[in-house]
Amino acid sequence: MRRLTFLIIFTLFIVGCDTGASSTTTINNQSTDVAGDLNVHYIDVGQGNATFIHFNDGEEEYTILYDVGDWQGDEVVPYLEQQQIDALNVVIVSHPHADHIGQLDKVMERFDVGEVWMSGNETNSQVFENSMEAILQSDAGYAEPRAGEKYDIGALELAILHPETLTGDLNEDSLSFRLTFGEVSFLFTGDATKNEELKMMERANNITAQVLLAGHHGSDTSSDPAFIQAVNPEVAIYSAGINNSYDHPHEEVINTLLAEDIDIYGTDKNGTIIIETDGNTYNVTTERNGHAMNSDHDTSKDLEKSDTAENCIDVNKASKTELMNIIHIGDARAEQVIELRPFESLDDLIEISGIGEGTLTEIKEQALACVGGE
Repeated sequence: MRRLTFLIIFTLFIVGCDTGASSTTTINNQSTDVAGDLNVHYIDVGQGNATFIHFNDGEEEYTILYDVGDWQGDEVVPYLEQQQIDALNVVIVSHPHADHIGQLDKVMERFDVGEVWMSGNETNSQVFENSMEAILQSDAGYAEPRAGEKYDIGALELAILHPETLTGDLNEDSLSFRLTFGEVSFLFTGDATKNEELKMMERANNITAQVLLAGHHGSDTSSDPAFIQAVNPEVAIYSAGINNSYDHPHEEVINTLLAEDIDIYGTDKNGTIIIETDGNTYNVTTERNGHAMNSDHDTSKDLEKSDTAENCIDVNKASKTELMNIIHIGDARAEQVIELRPFESLDDLIEISGIGEGTLTEIKEQALACVGGE
């Protein structure tokens, strides 16, 4: 496959950022002179991964996208449009599996992208071919960073941790890096496995980070206990779909994180998770269910894979079968819900034939239905 010219282009763009959050936690760190704000958006893309990184310092704007969601989804472009994004300085794809590279073609077609970074591994999948064709058709530069390389992107410091060389295993070769802004650091490892995590420990001088995106969607193939201790995060985030067939996150990983007193957030339970930092302090804000899973919580309840209040049924998105799990919503009413949506709130369900004030109260008391994760 024809390689694209390697360009390091970090152009300034004026963009906006709106979290629309529901719950916030603040933790203080050491003082630093970094100006401006950094926002890291762990986007809810179901059983996939996509993280949007946005640095704002007055008129200076830098945007990075790490992974681009699953090929069956269409969340990333609308989310970036919601944030009023017109361009991306760098798009980093950890590895070319369809749940990480899946929406790259849509991103490339919609946004002005300065640079695309990939591991260098290739596949024969149509998703990969579509992605590479989209890159070739764009004006974006292309790079395959390697362990030990460091980049300054405005006030951001990005250190590549992995891979050093390619093995040909897509997960093992996941492009991994540590992002630092002032005194606050974030770690991203894609689907790298435990063996690769240990290699990062041996290779890098510093892999500590306040915030860790748990490897492989919280799978027990990643998150080696020694690695977790070396990173020493205060917050761990995993990206996984509700009731996913892989049973992510795995209980072994959750227990490893809880044993280290790490607060855990997941996109399946919390929706999109946003961390805002000025380089001294950071806030964790969630789309829904604002509390973190930690050692004070009942983990058996947190790990349930069922549509309870923790995993509500969004009446604007749920299938007919899912809607029928809501009390008083049978076959006919489920069809009406689908026909009349979107709804701005659960109160609008009063428009459904046969649902009066008493029935609506019982639906709310069941605490299963929601609108947009409310």
